Amino acid sequence: MAQKLAFIGFGVVGQGLAEILQNKRQSLRDDEGFEAKVVAISDFKKGSLYHPEGLDLKAVLDAVQTDGTFVNYPETDGLITGWDSLQTIQQSNADTIVEVSYTDVLTGQPAIDHCRAAFQNGKNVVMTNKGPVSLAYQELTALANKHNVSWGFEGTVMSGTPALRMPKLALAGNDITEIRGILNGTTNFMLMRMDEGESYESALKEAQQLGYAEADPTSDVEGLDARYKIVILVQHVMGMPLSVEDVECTGISQMTAELIEQARAEGKRWKLIATAKKENGVVSAKVAAEKVPLDDPLASVSGALNAITYETDLLGPVTLSGAGAGKTETGFSLLIDLLTIAKARKAVRS
Repeated sequence: MAQKLAFIGFGVVGQGLAEILQNKRQSLRDDEGFEAKVVAISDFKKGSLYHPEGLDLKAVLDAVQTDGTFVNYPETDGLITGWDSLQTIQQSNADTIVEVSYTDVLTGQPAIDHCRAAFQNGKNVVMTNKGPVSLAYQELTALANKHNVSWGFEGTVMSGTPALRMPKLALAGNDITEIRGILNGTTNFMLMRMDEGESYESALKEAQQLGYAEADPTSDVEGLDARYKIVILVQHVMGMPLSVEDVECTGISQMTAELIEQARAEGKRWKLIATAKKENGVVSAKVAAEKVPLDDPLASVSGALNAITYETDLLGPVTLSGAGAGKTETGFSLLIDLLTIAKARKAVRS
């Protein structure tokens, strides 16, 4: 039985998932036994579409490509337009909400309300928004459990690279006592370029030109993006409570050529590292630029890649590296969450 999806938001990430579902429809059915039917899309700027029997994804993507809206989506019997996000969540026949709306990371809204509405209506949620997971993890986990639905958010930390799924599954049985990660590709790219001789200002400008950094780069360069991600990791992987305010945070905006040269003279390399340590049942966490020895696996992570090291009691340090952003990569993170939900449903039926 096809999993019925409703997209809340249809920007770059939502379109990335839609393209994957369109292009890999047959292989997902043949290889994974997975079928998805997109029944609704609601986007604040593009408009909304709902059809209980499913939308034509190719026509949706073509319409958006034409003028950035759903105006040119063909009229069909049973098509409903004009619903806002909450109407779409509450009134559509979707099984799972793909929450990829534009959300204020400081408040987690409107995505937190979208999750609440979905769970209360017996619907799963998959999402890539960091705010709701870091700010309302305990509440939303409890609410999802209460209504016996699933909540997937793999893409909130390292895009499609399984920073959350890998330790929960492949490292099960280990006590993870420390997490150290390069969780922001923009700053990693900038520090690499500064290590190659560029100034901070030049490295930032290049990062903006390549689309790694926003016009306002504060969230990246001051470590705020990494701060939210380490909070998610601590809560989900370590199973420990931690608030954003508890994480000491400094970024790279004060990095200079002199500091870069100092690290090089010591046989080290600057990296923006998010760290969480668990000692005697208490977790402490911080985000800061650190001089990392060249034999540390994190030192060799270059460009806009992300990486994370889990310190375990049975295996020792385990390092995972991969893409931390991107249209297809983040769309893939949503696909993995959808496949997980489908497999869980199949297991229950059998």
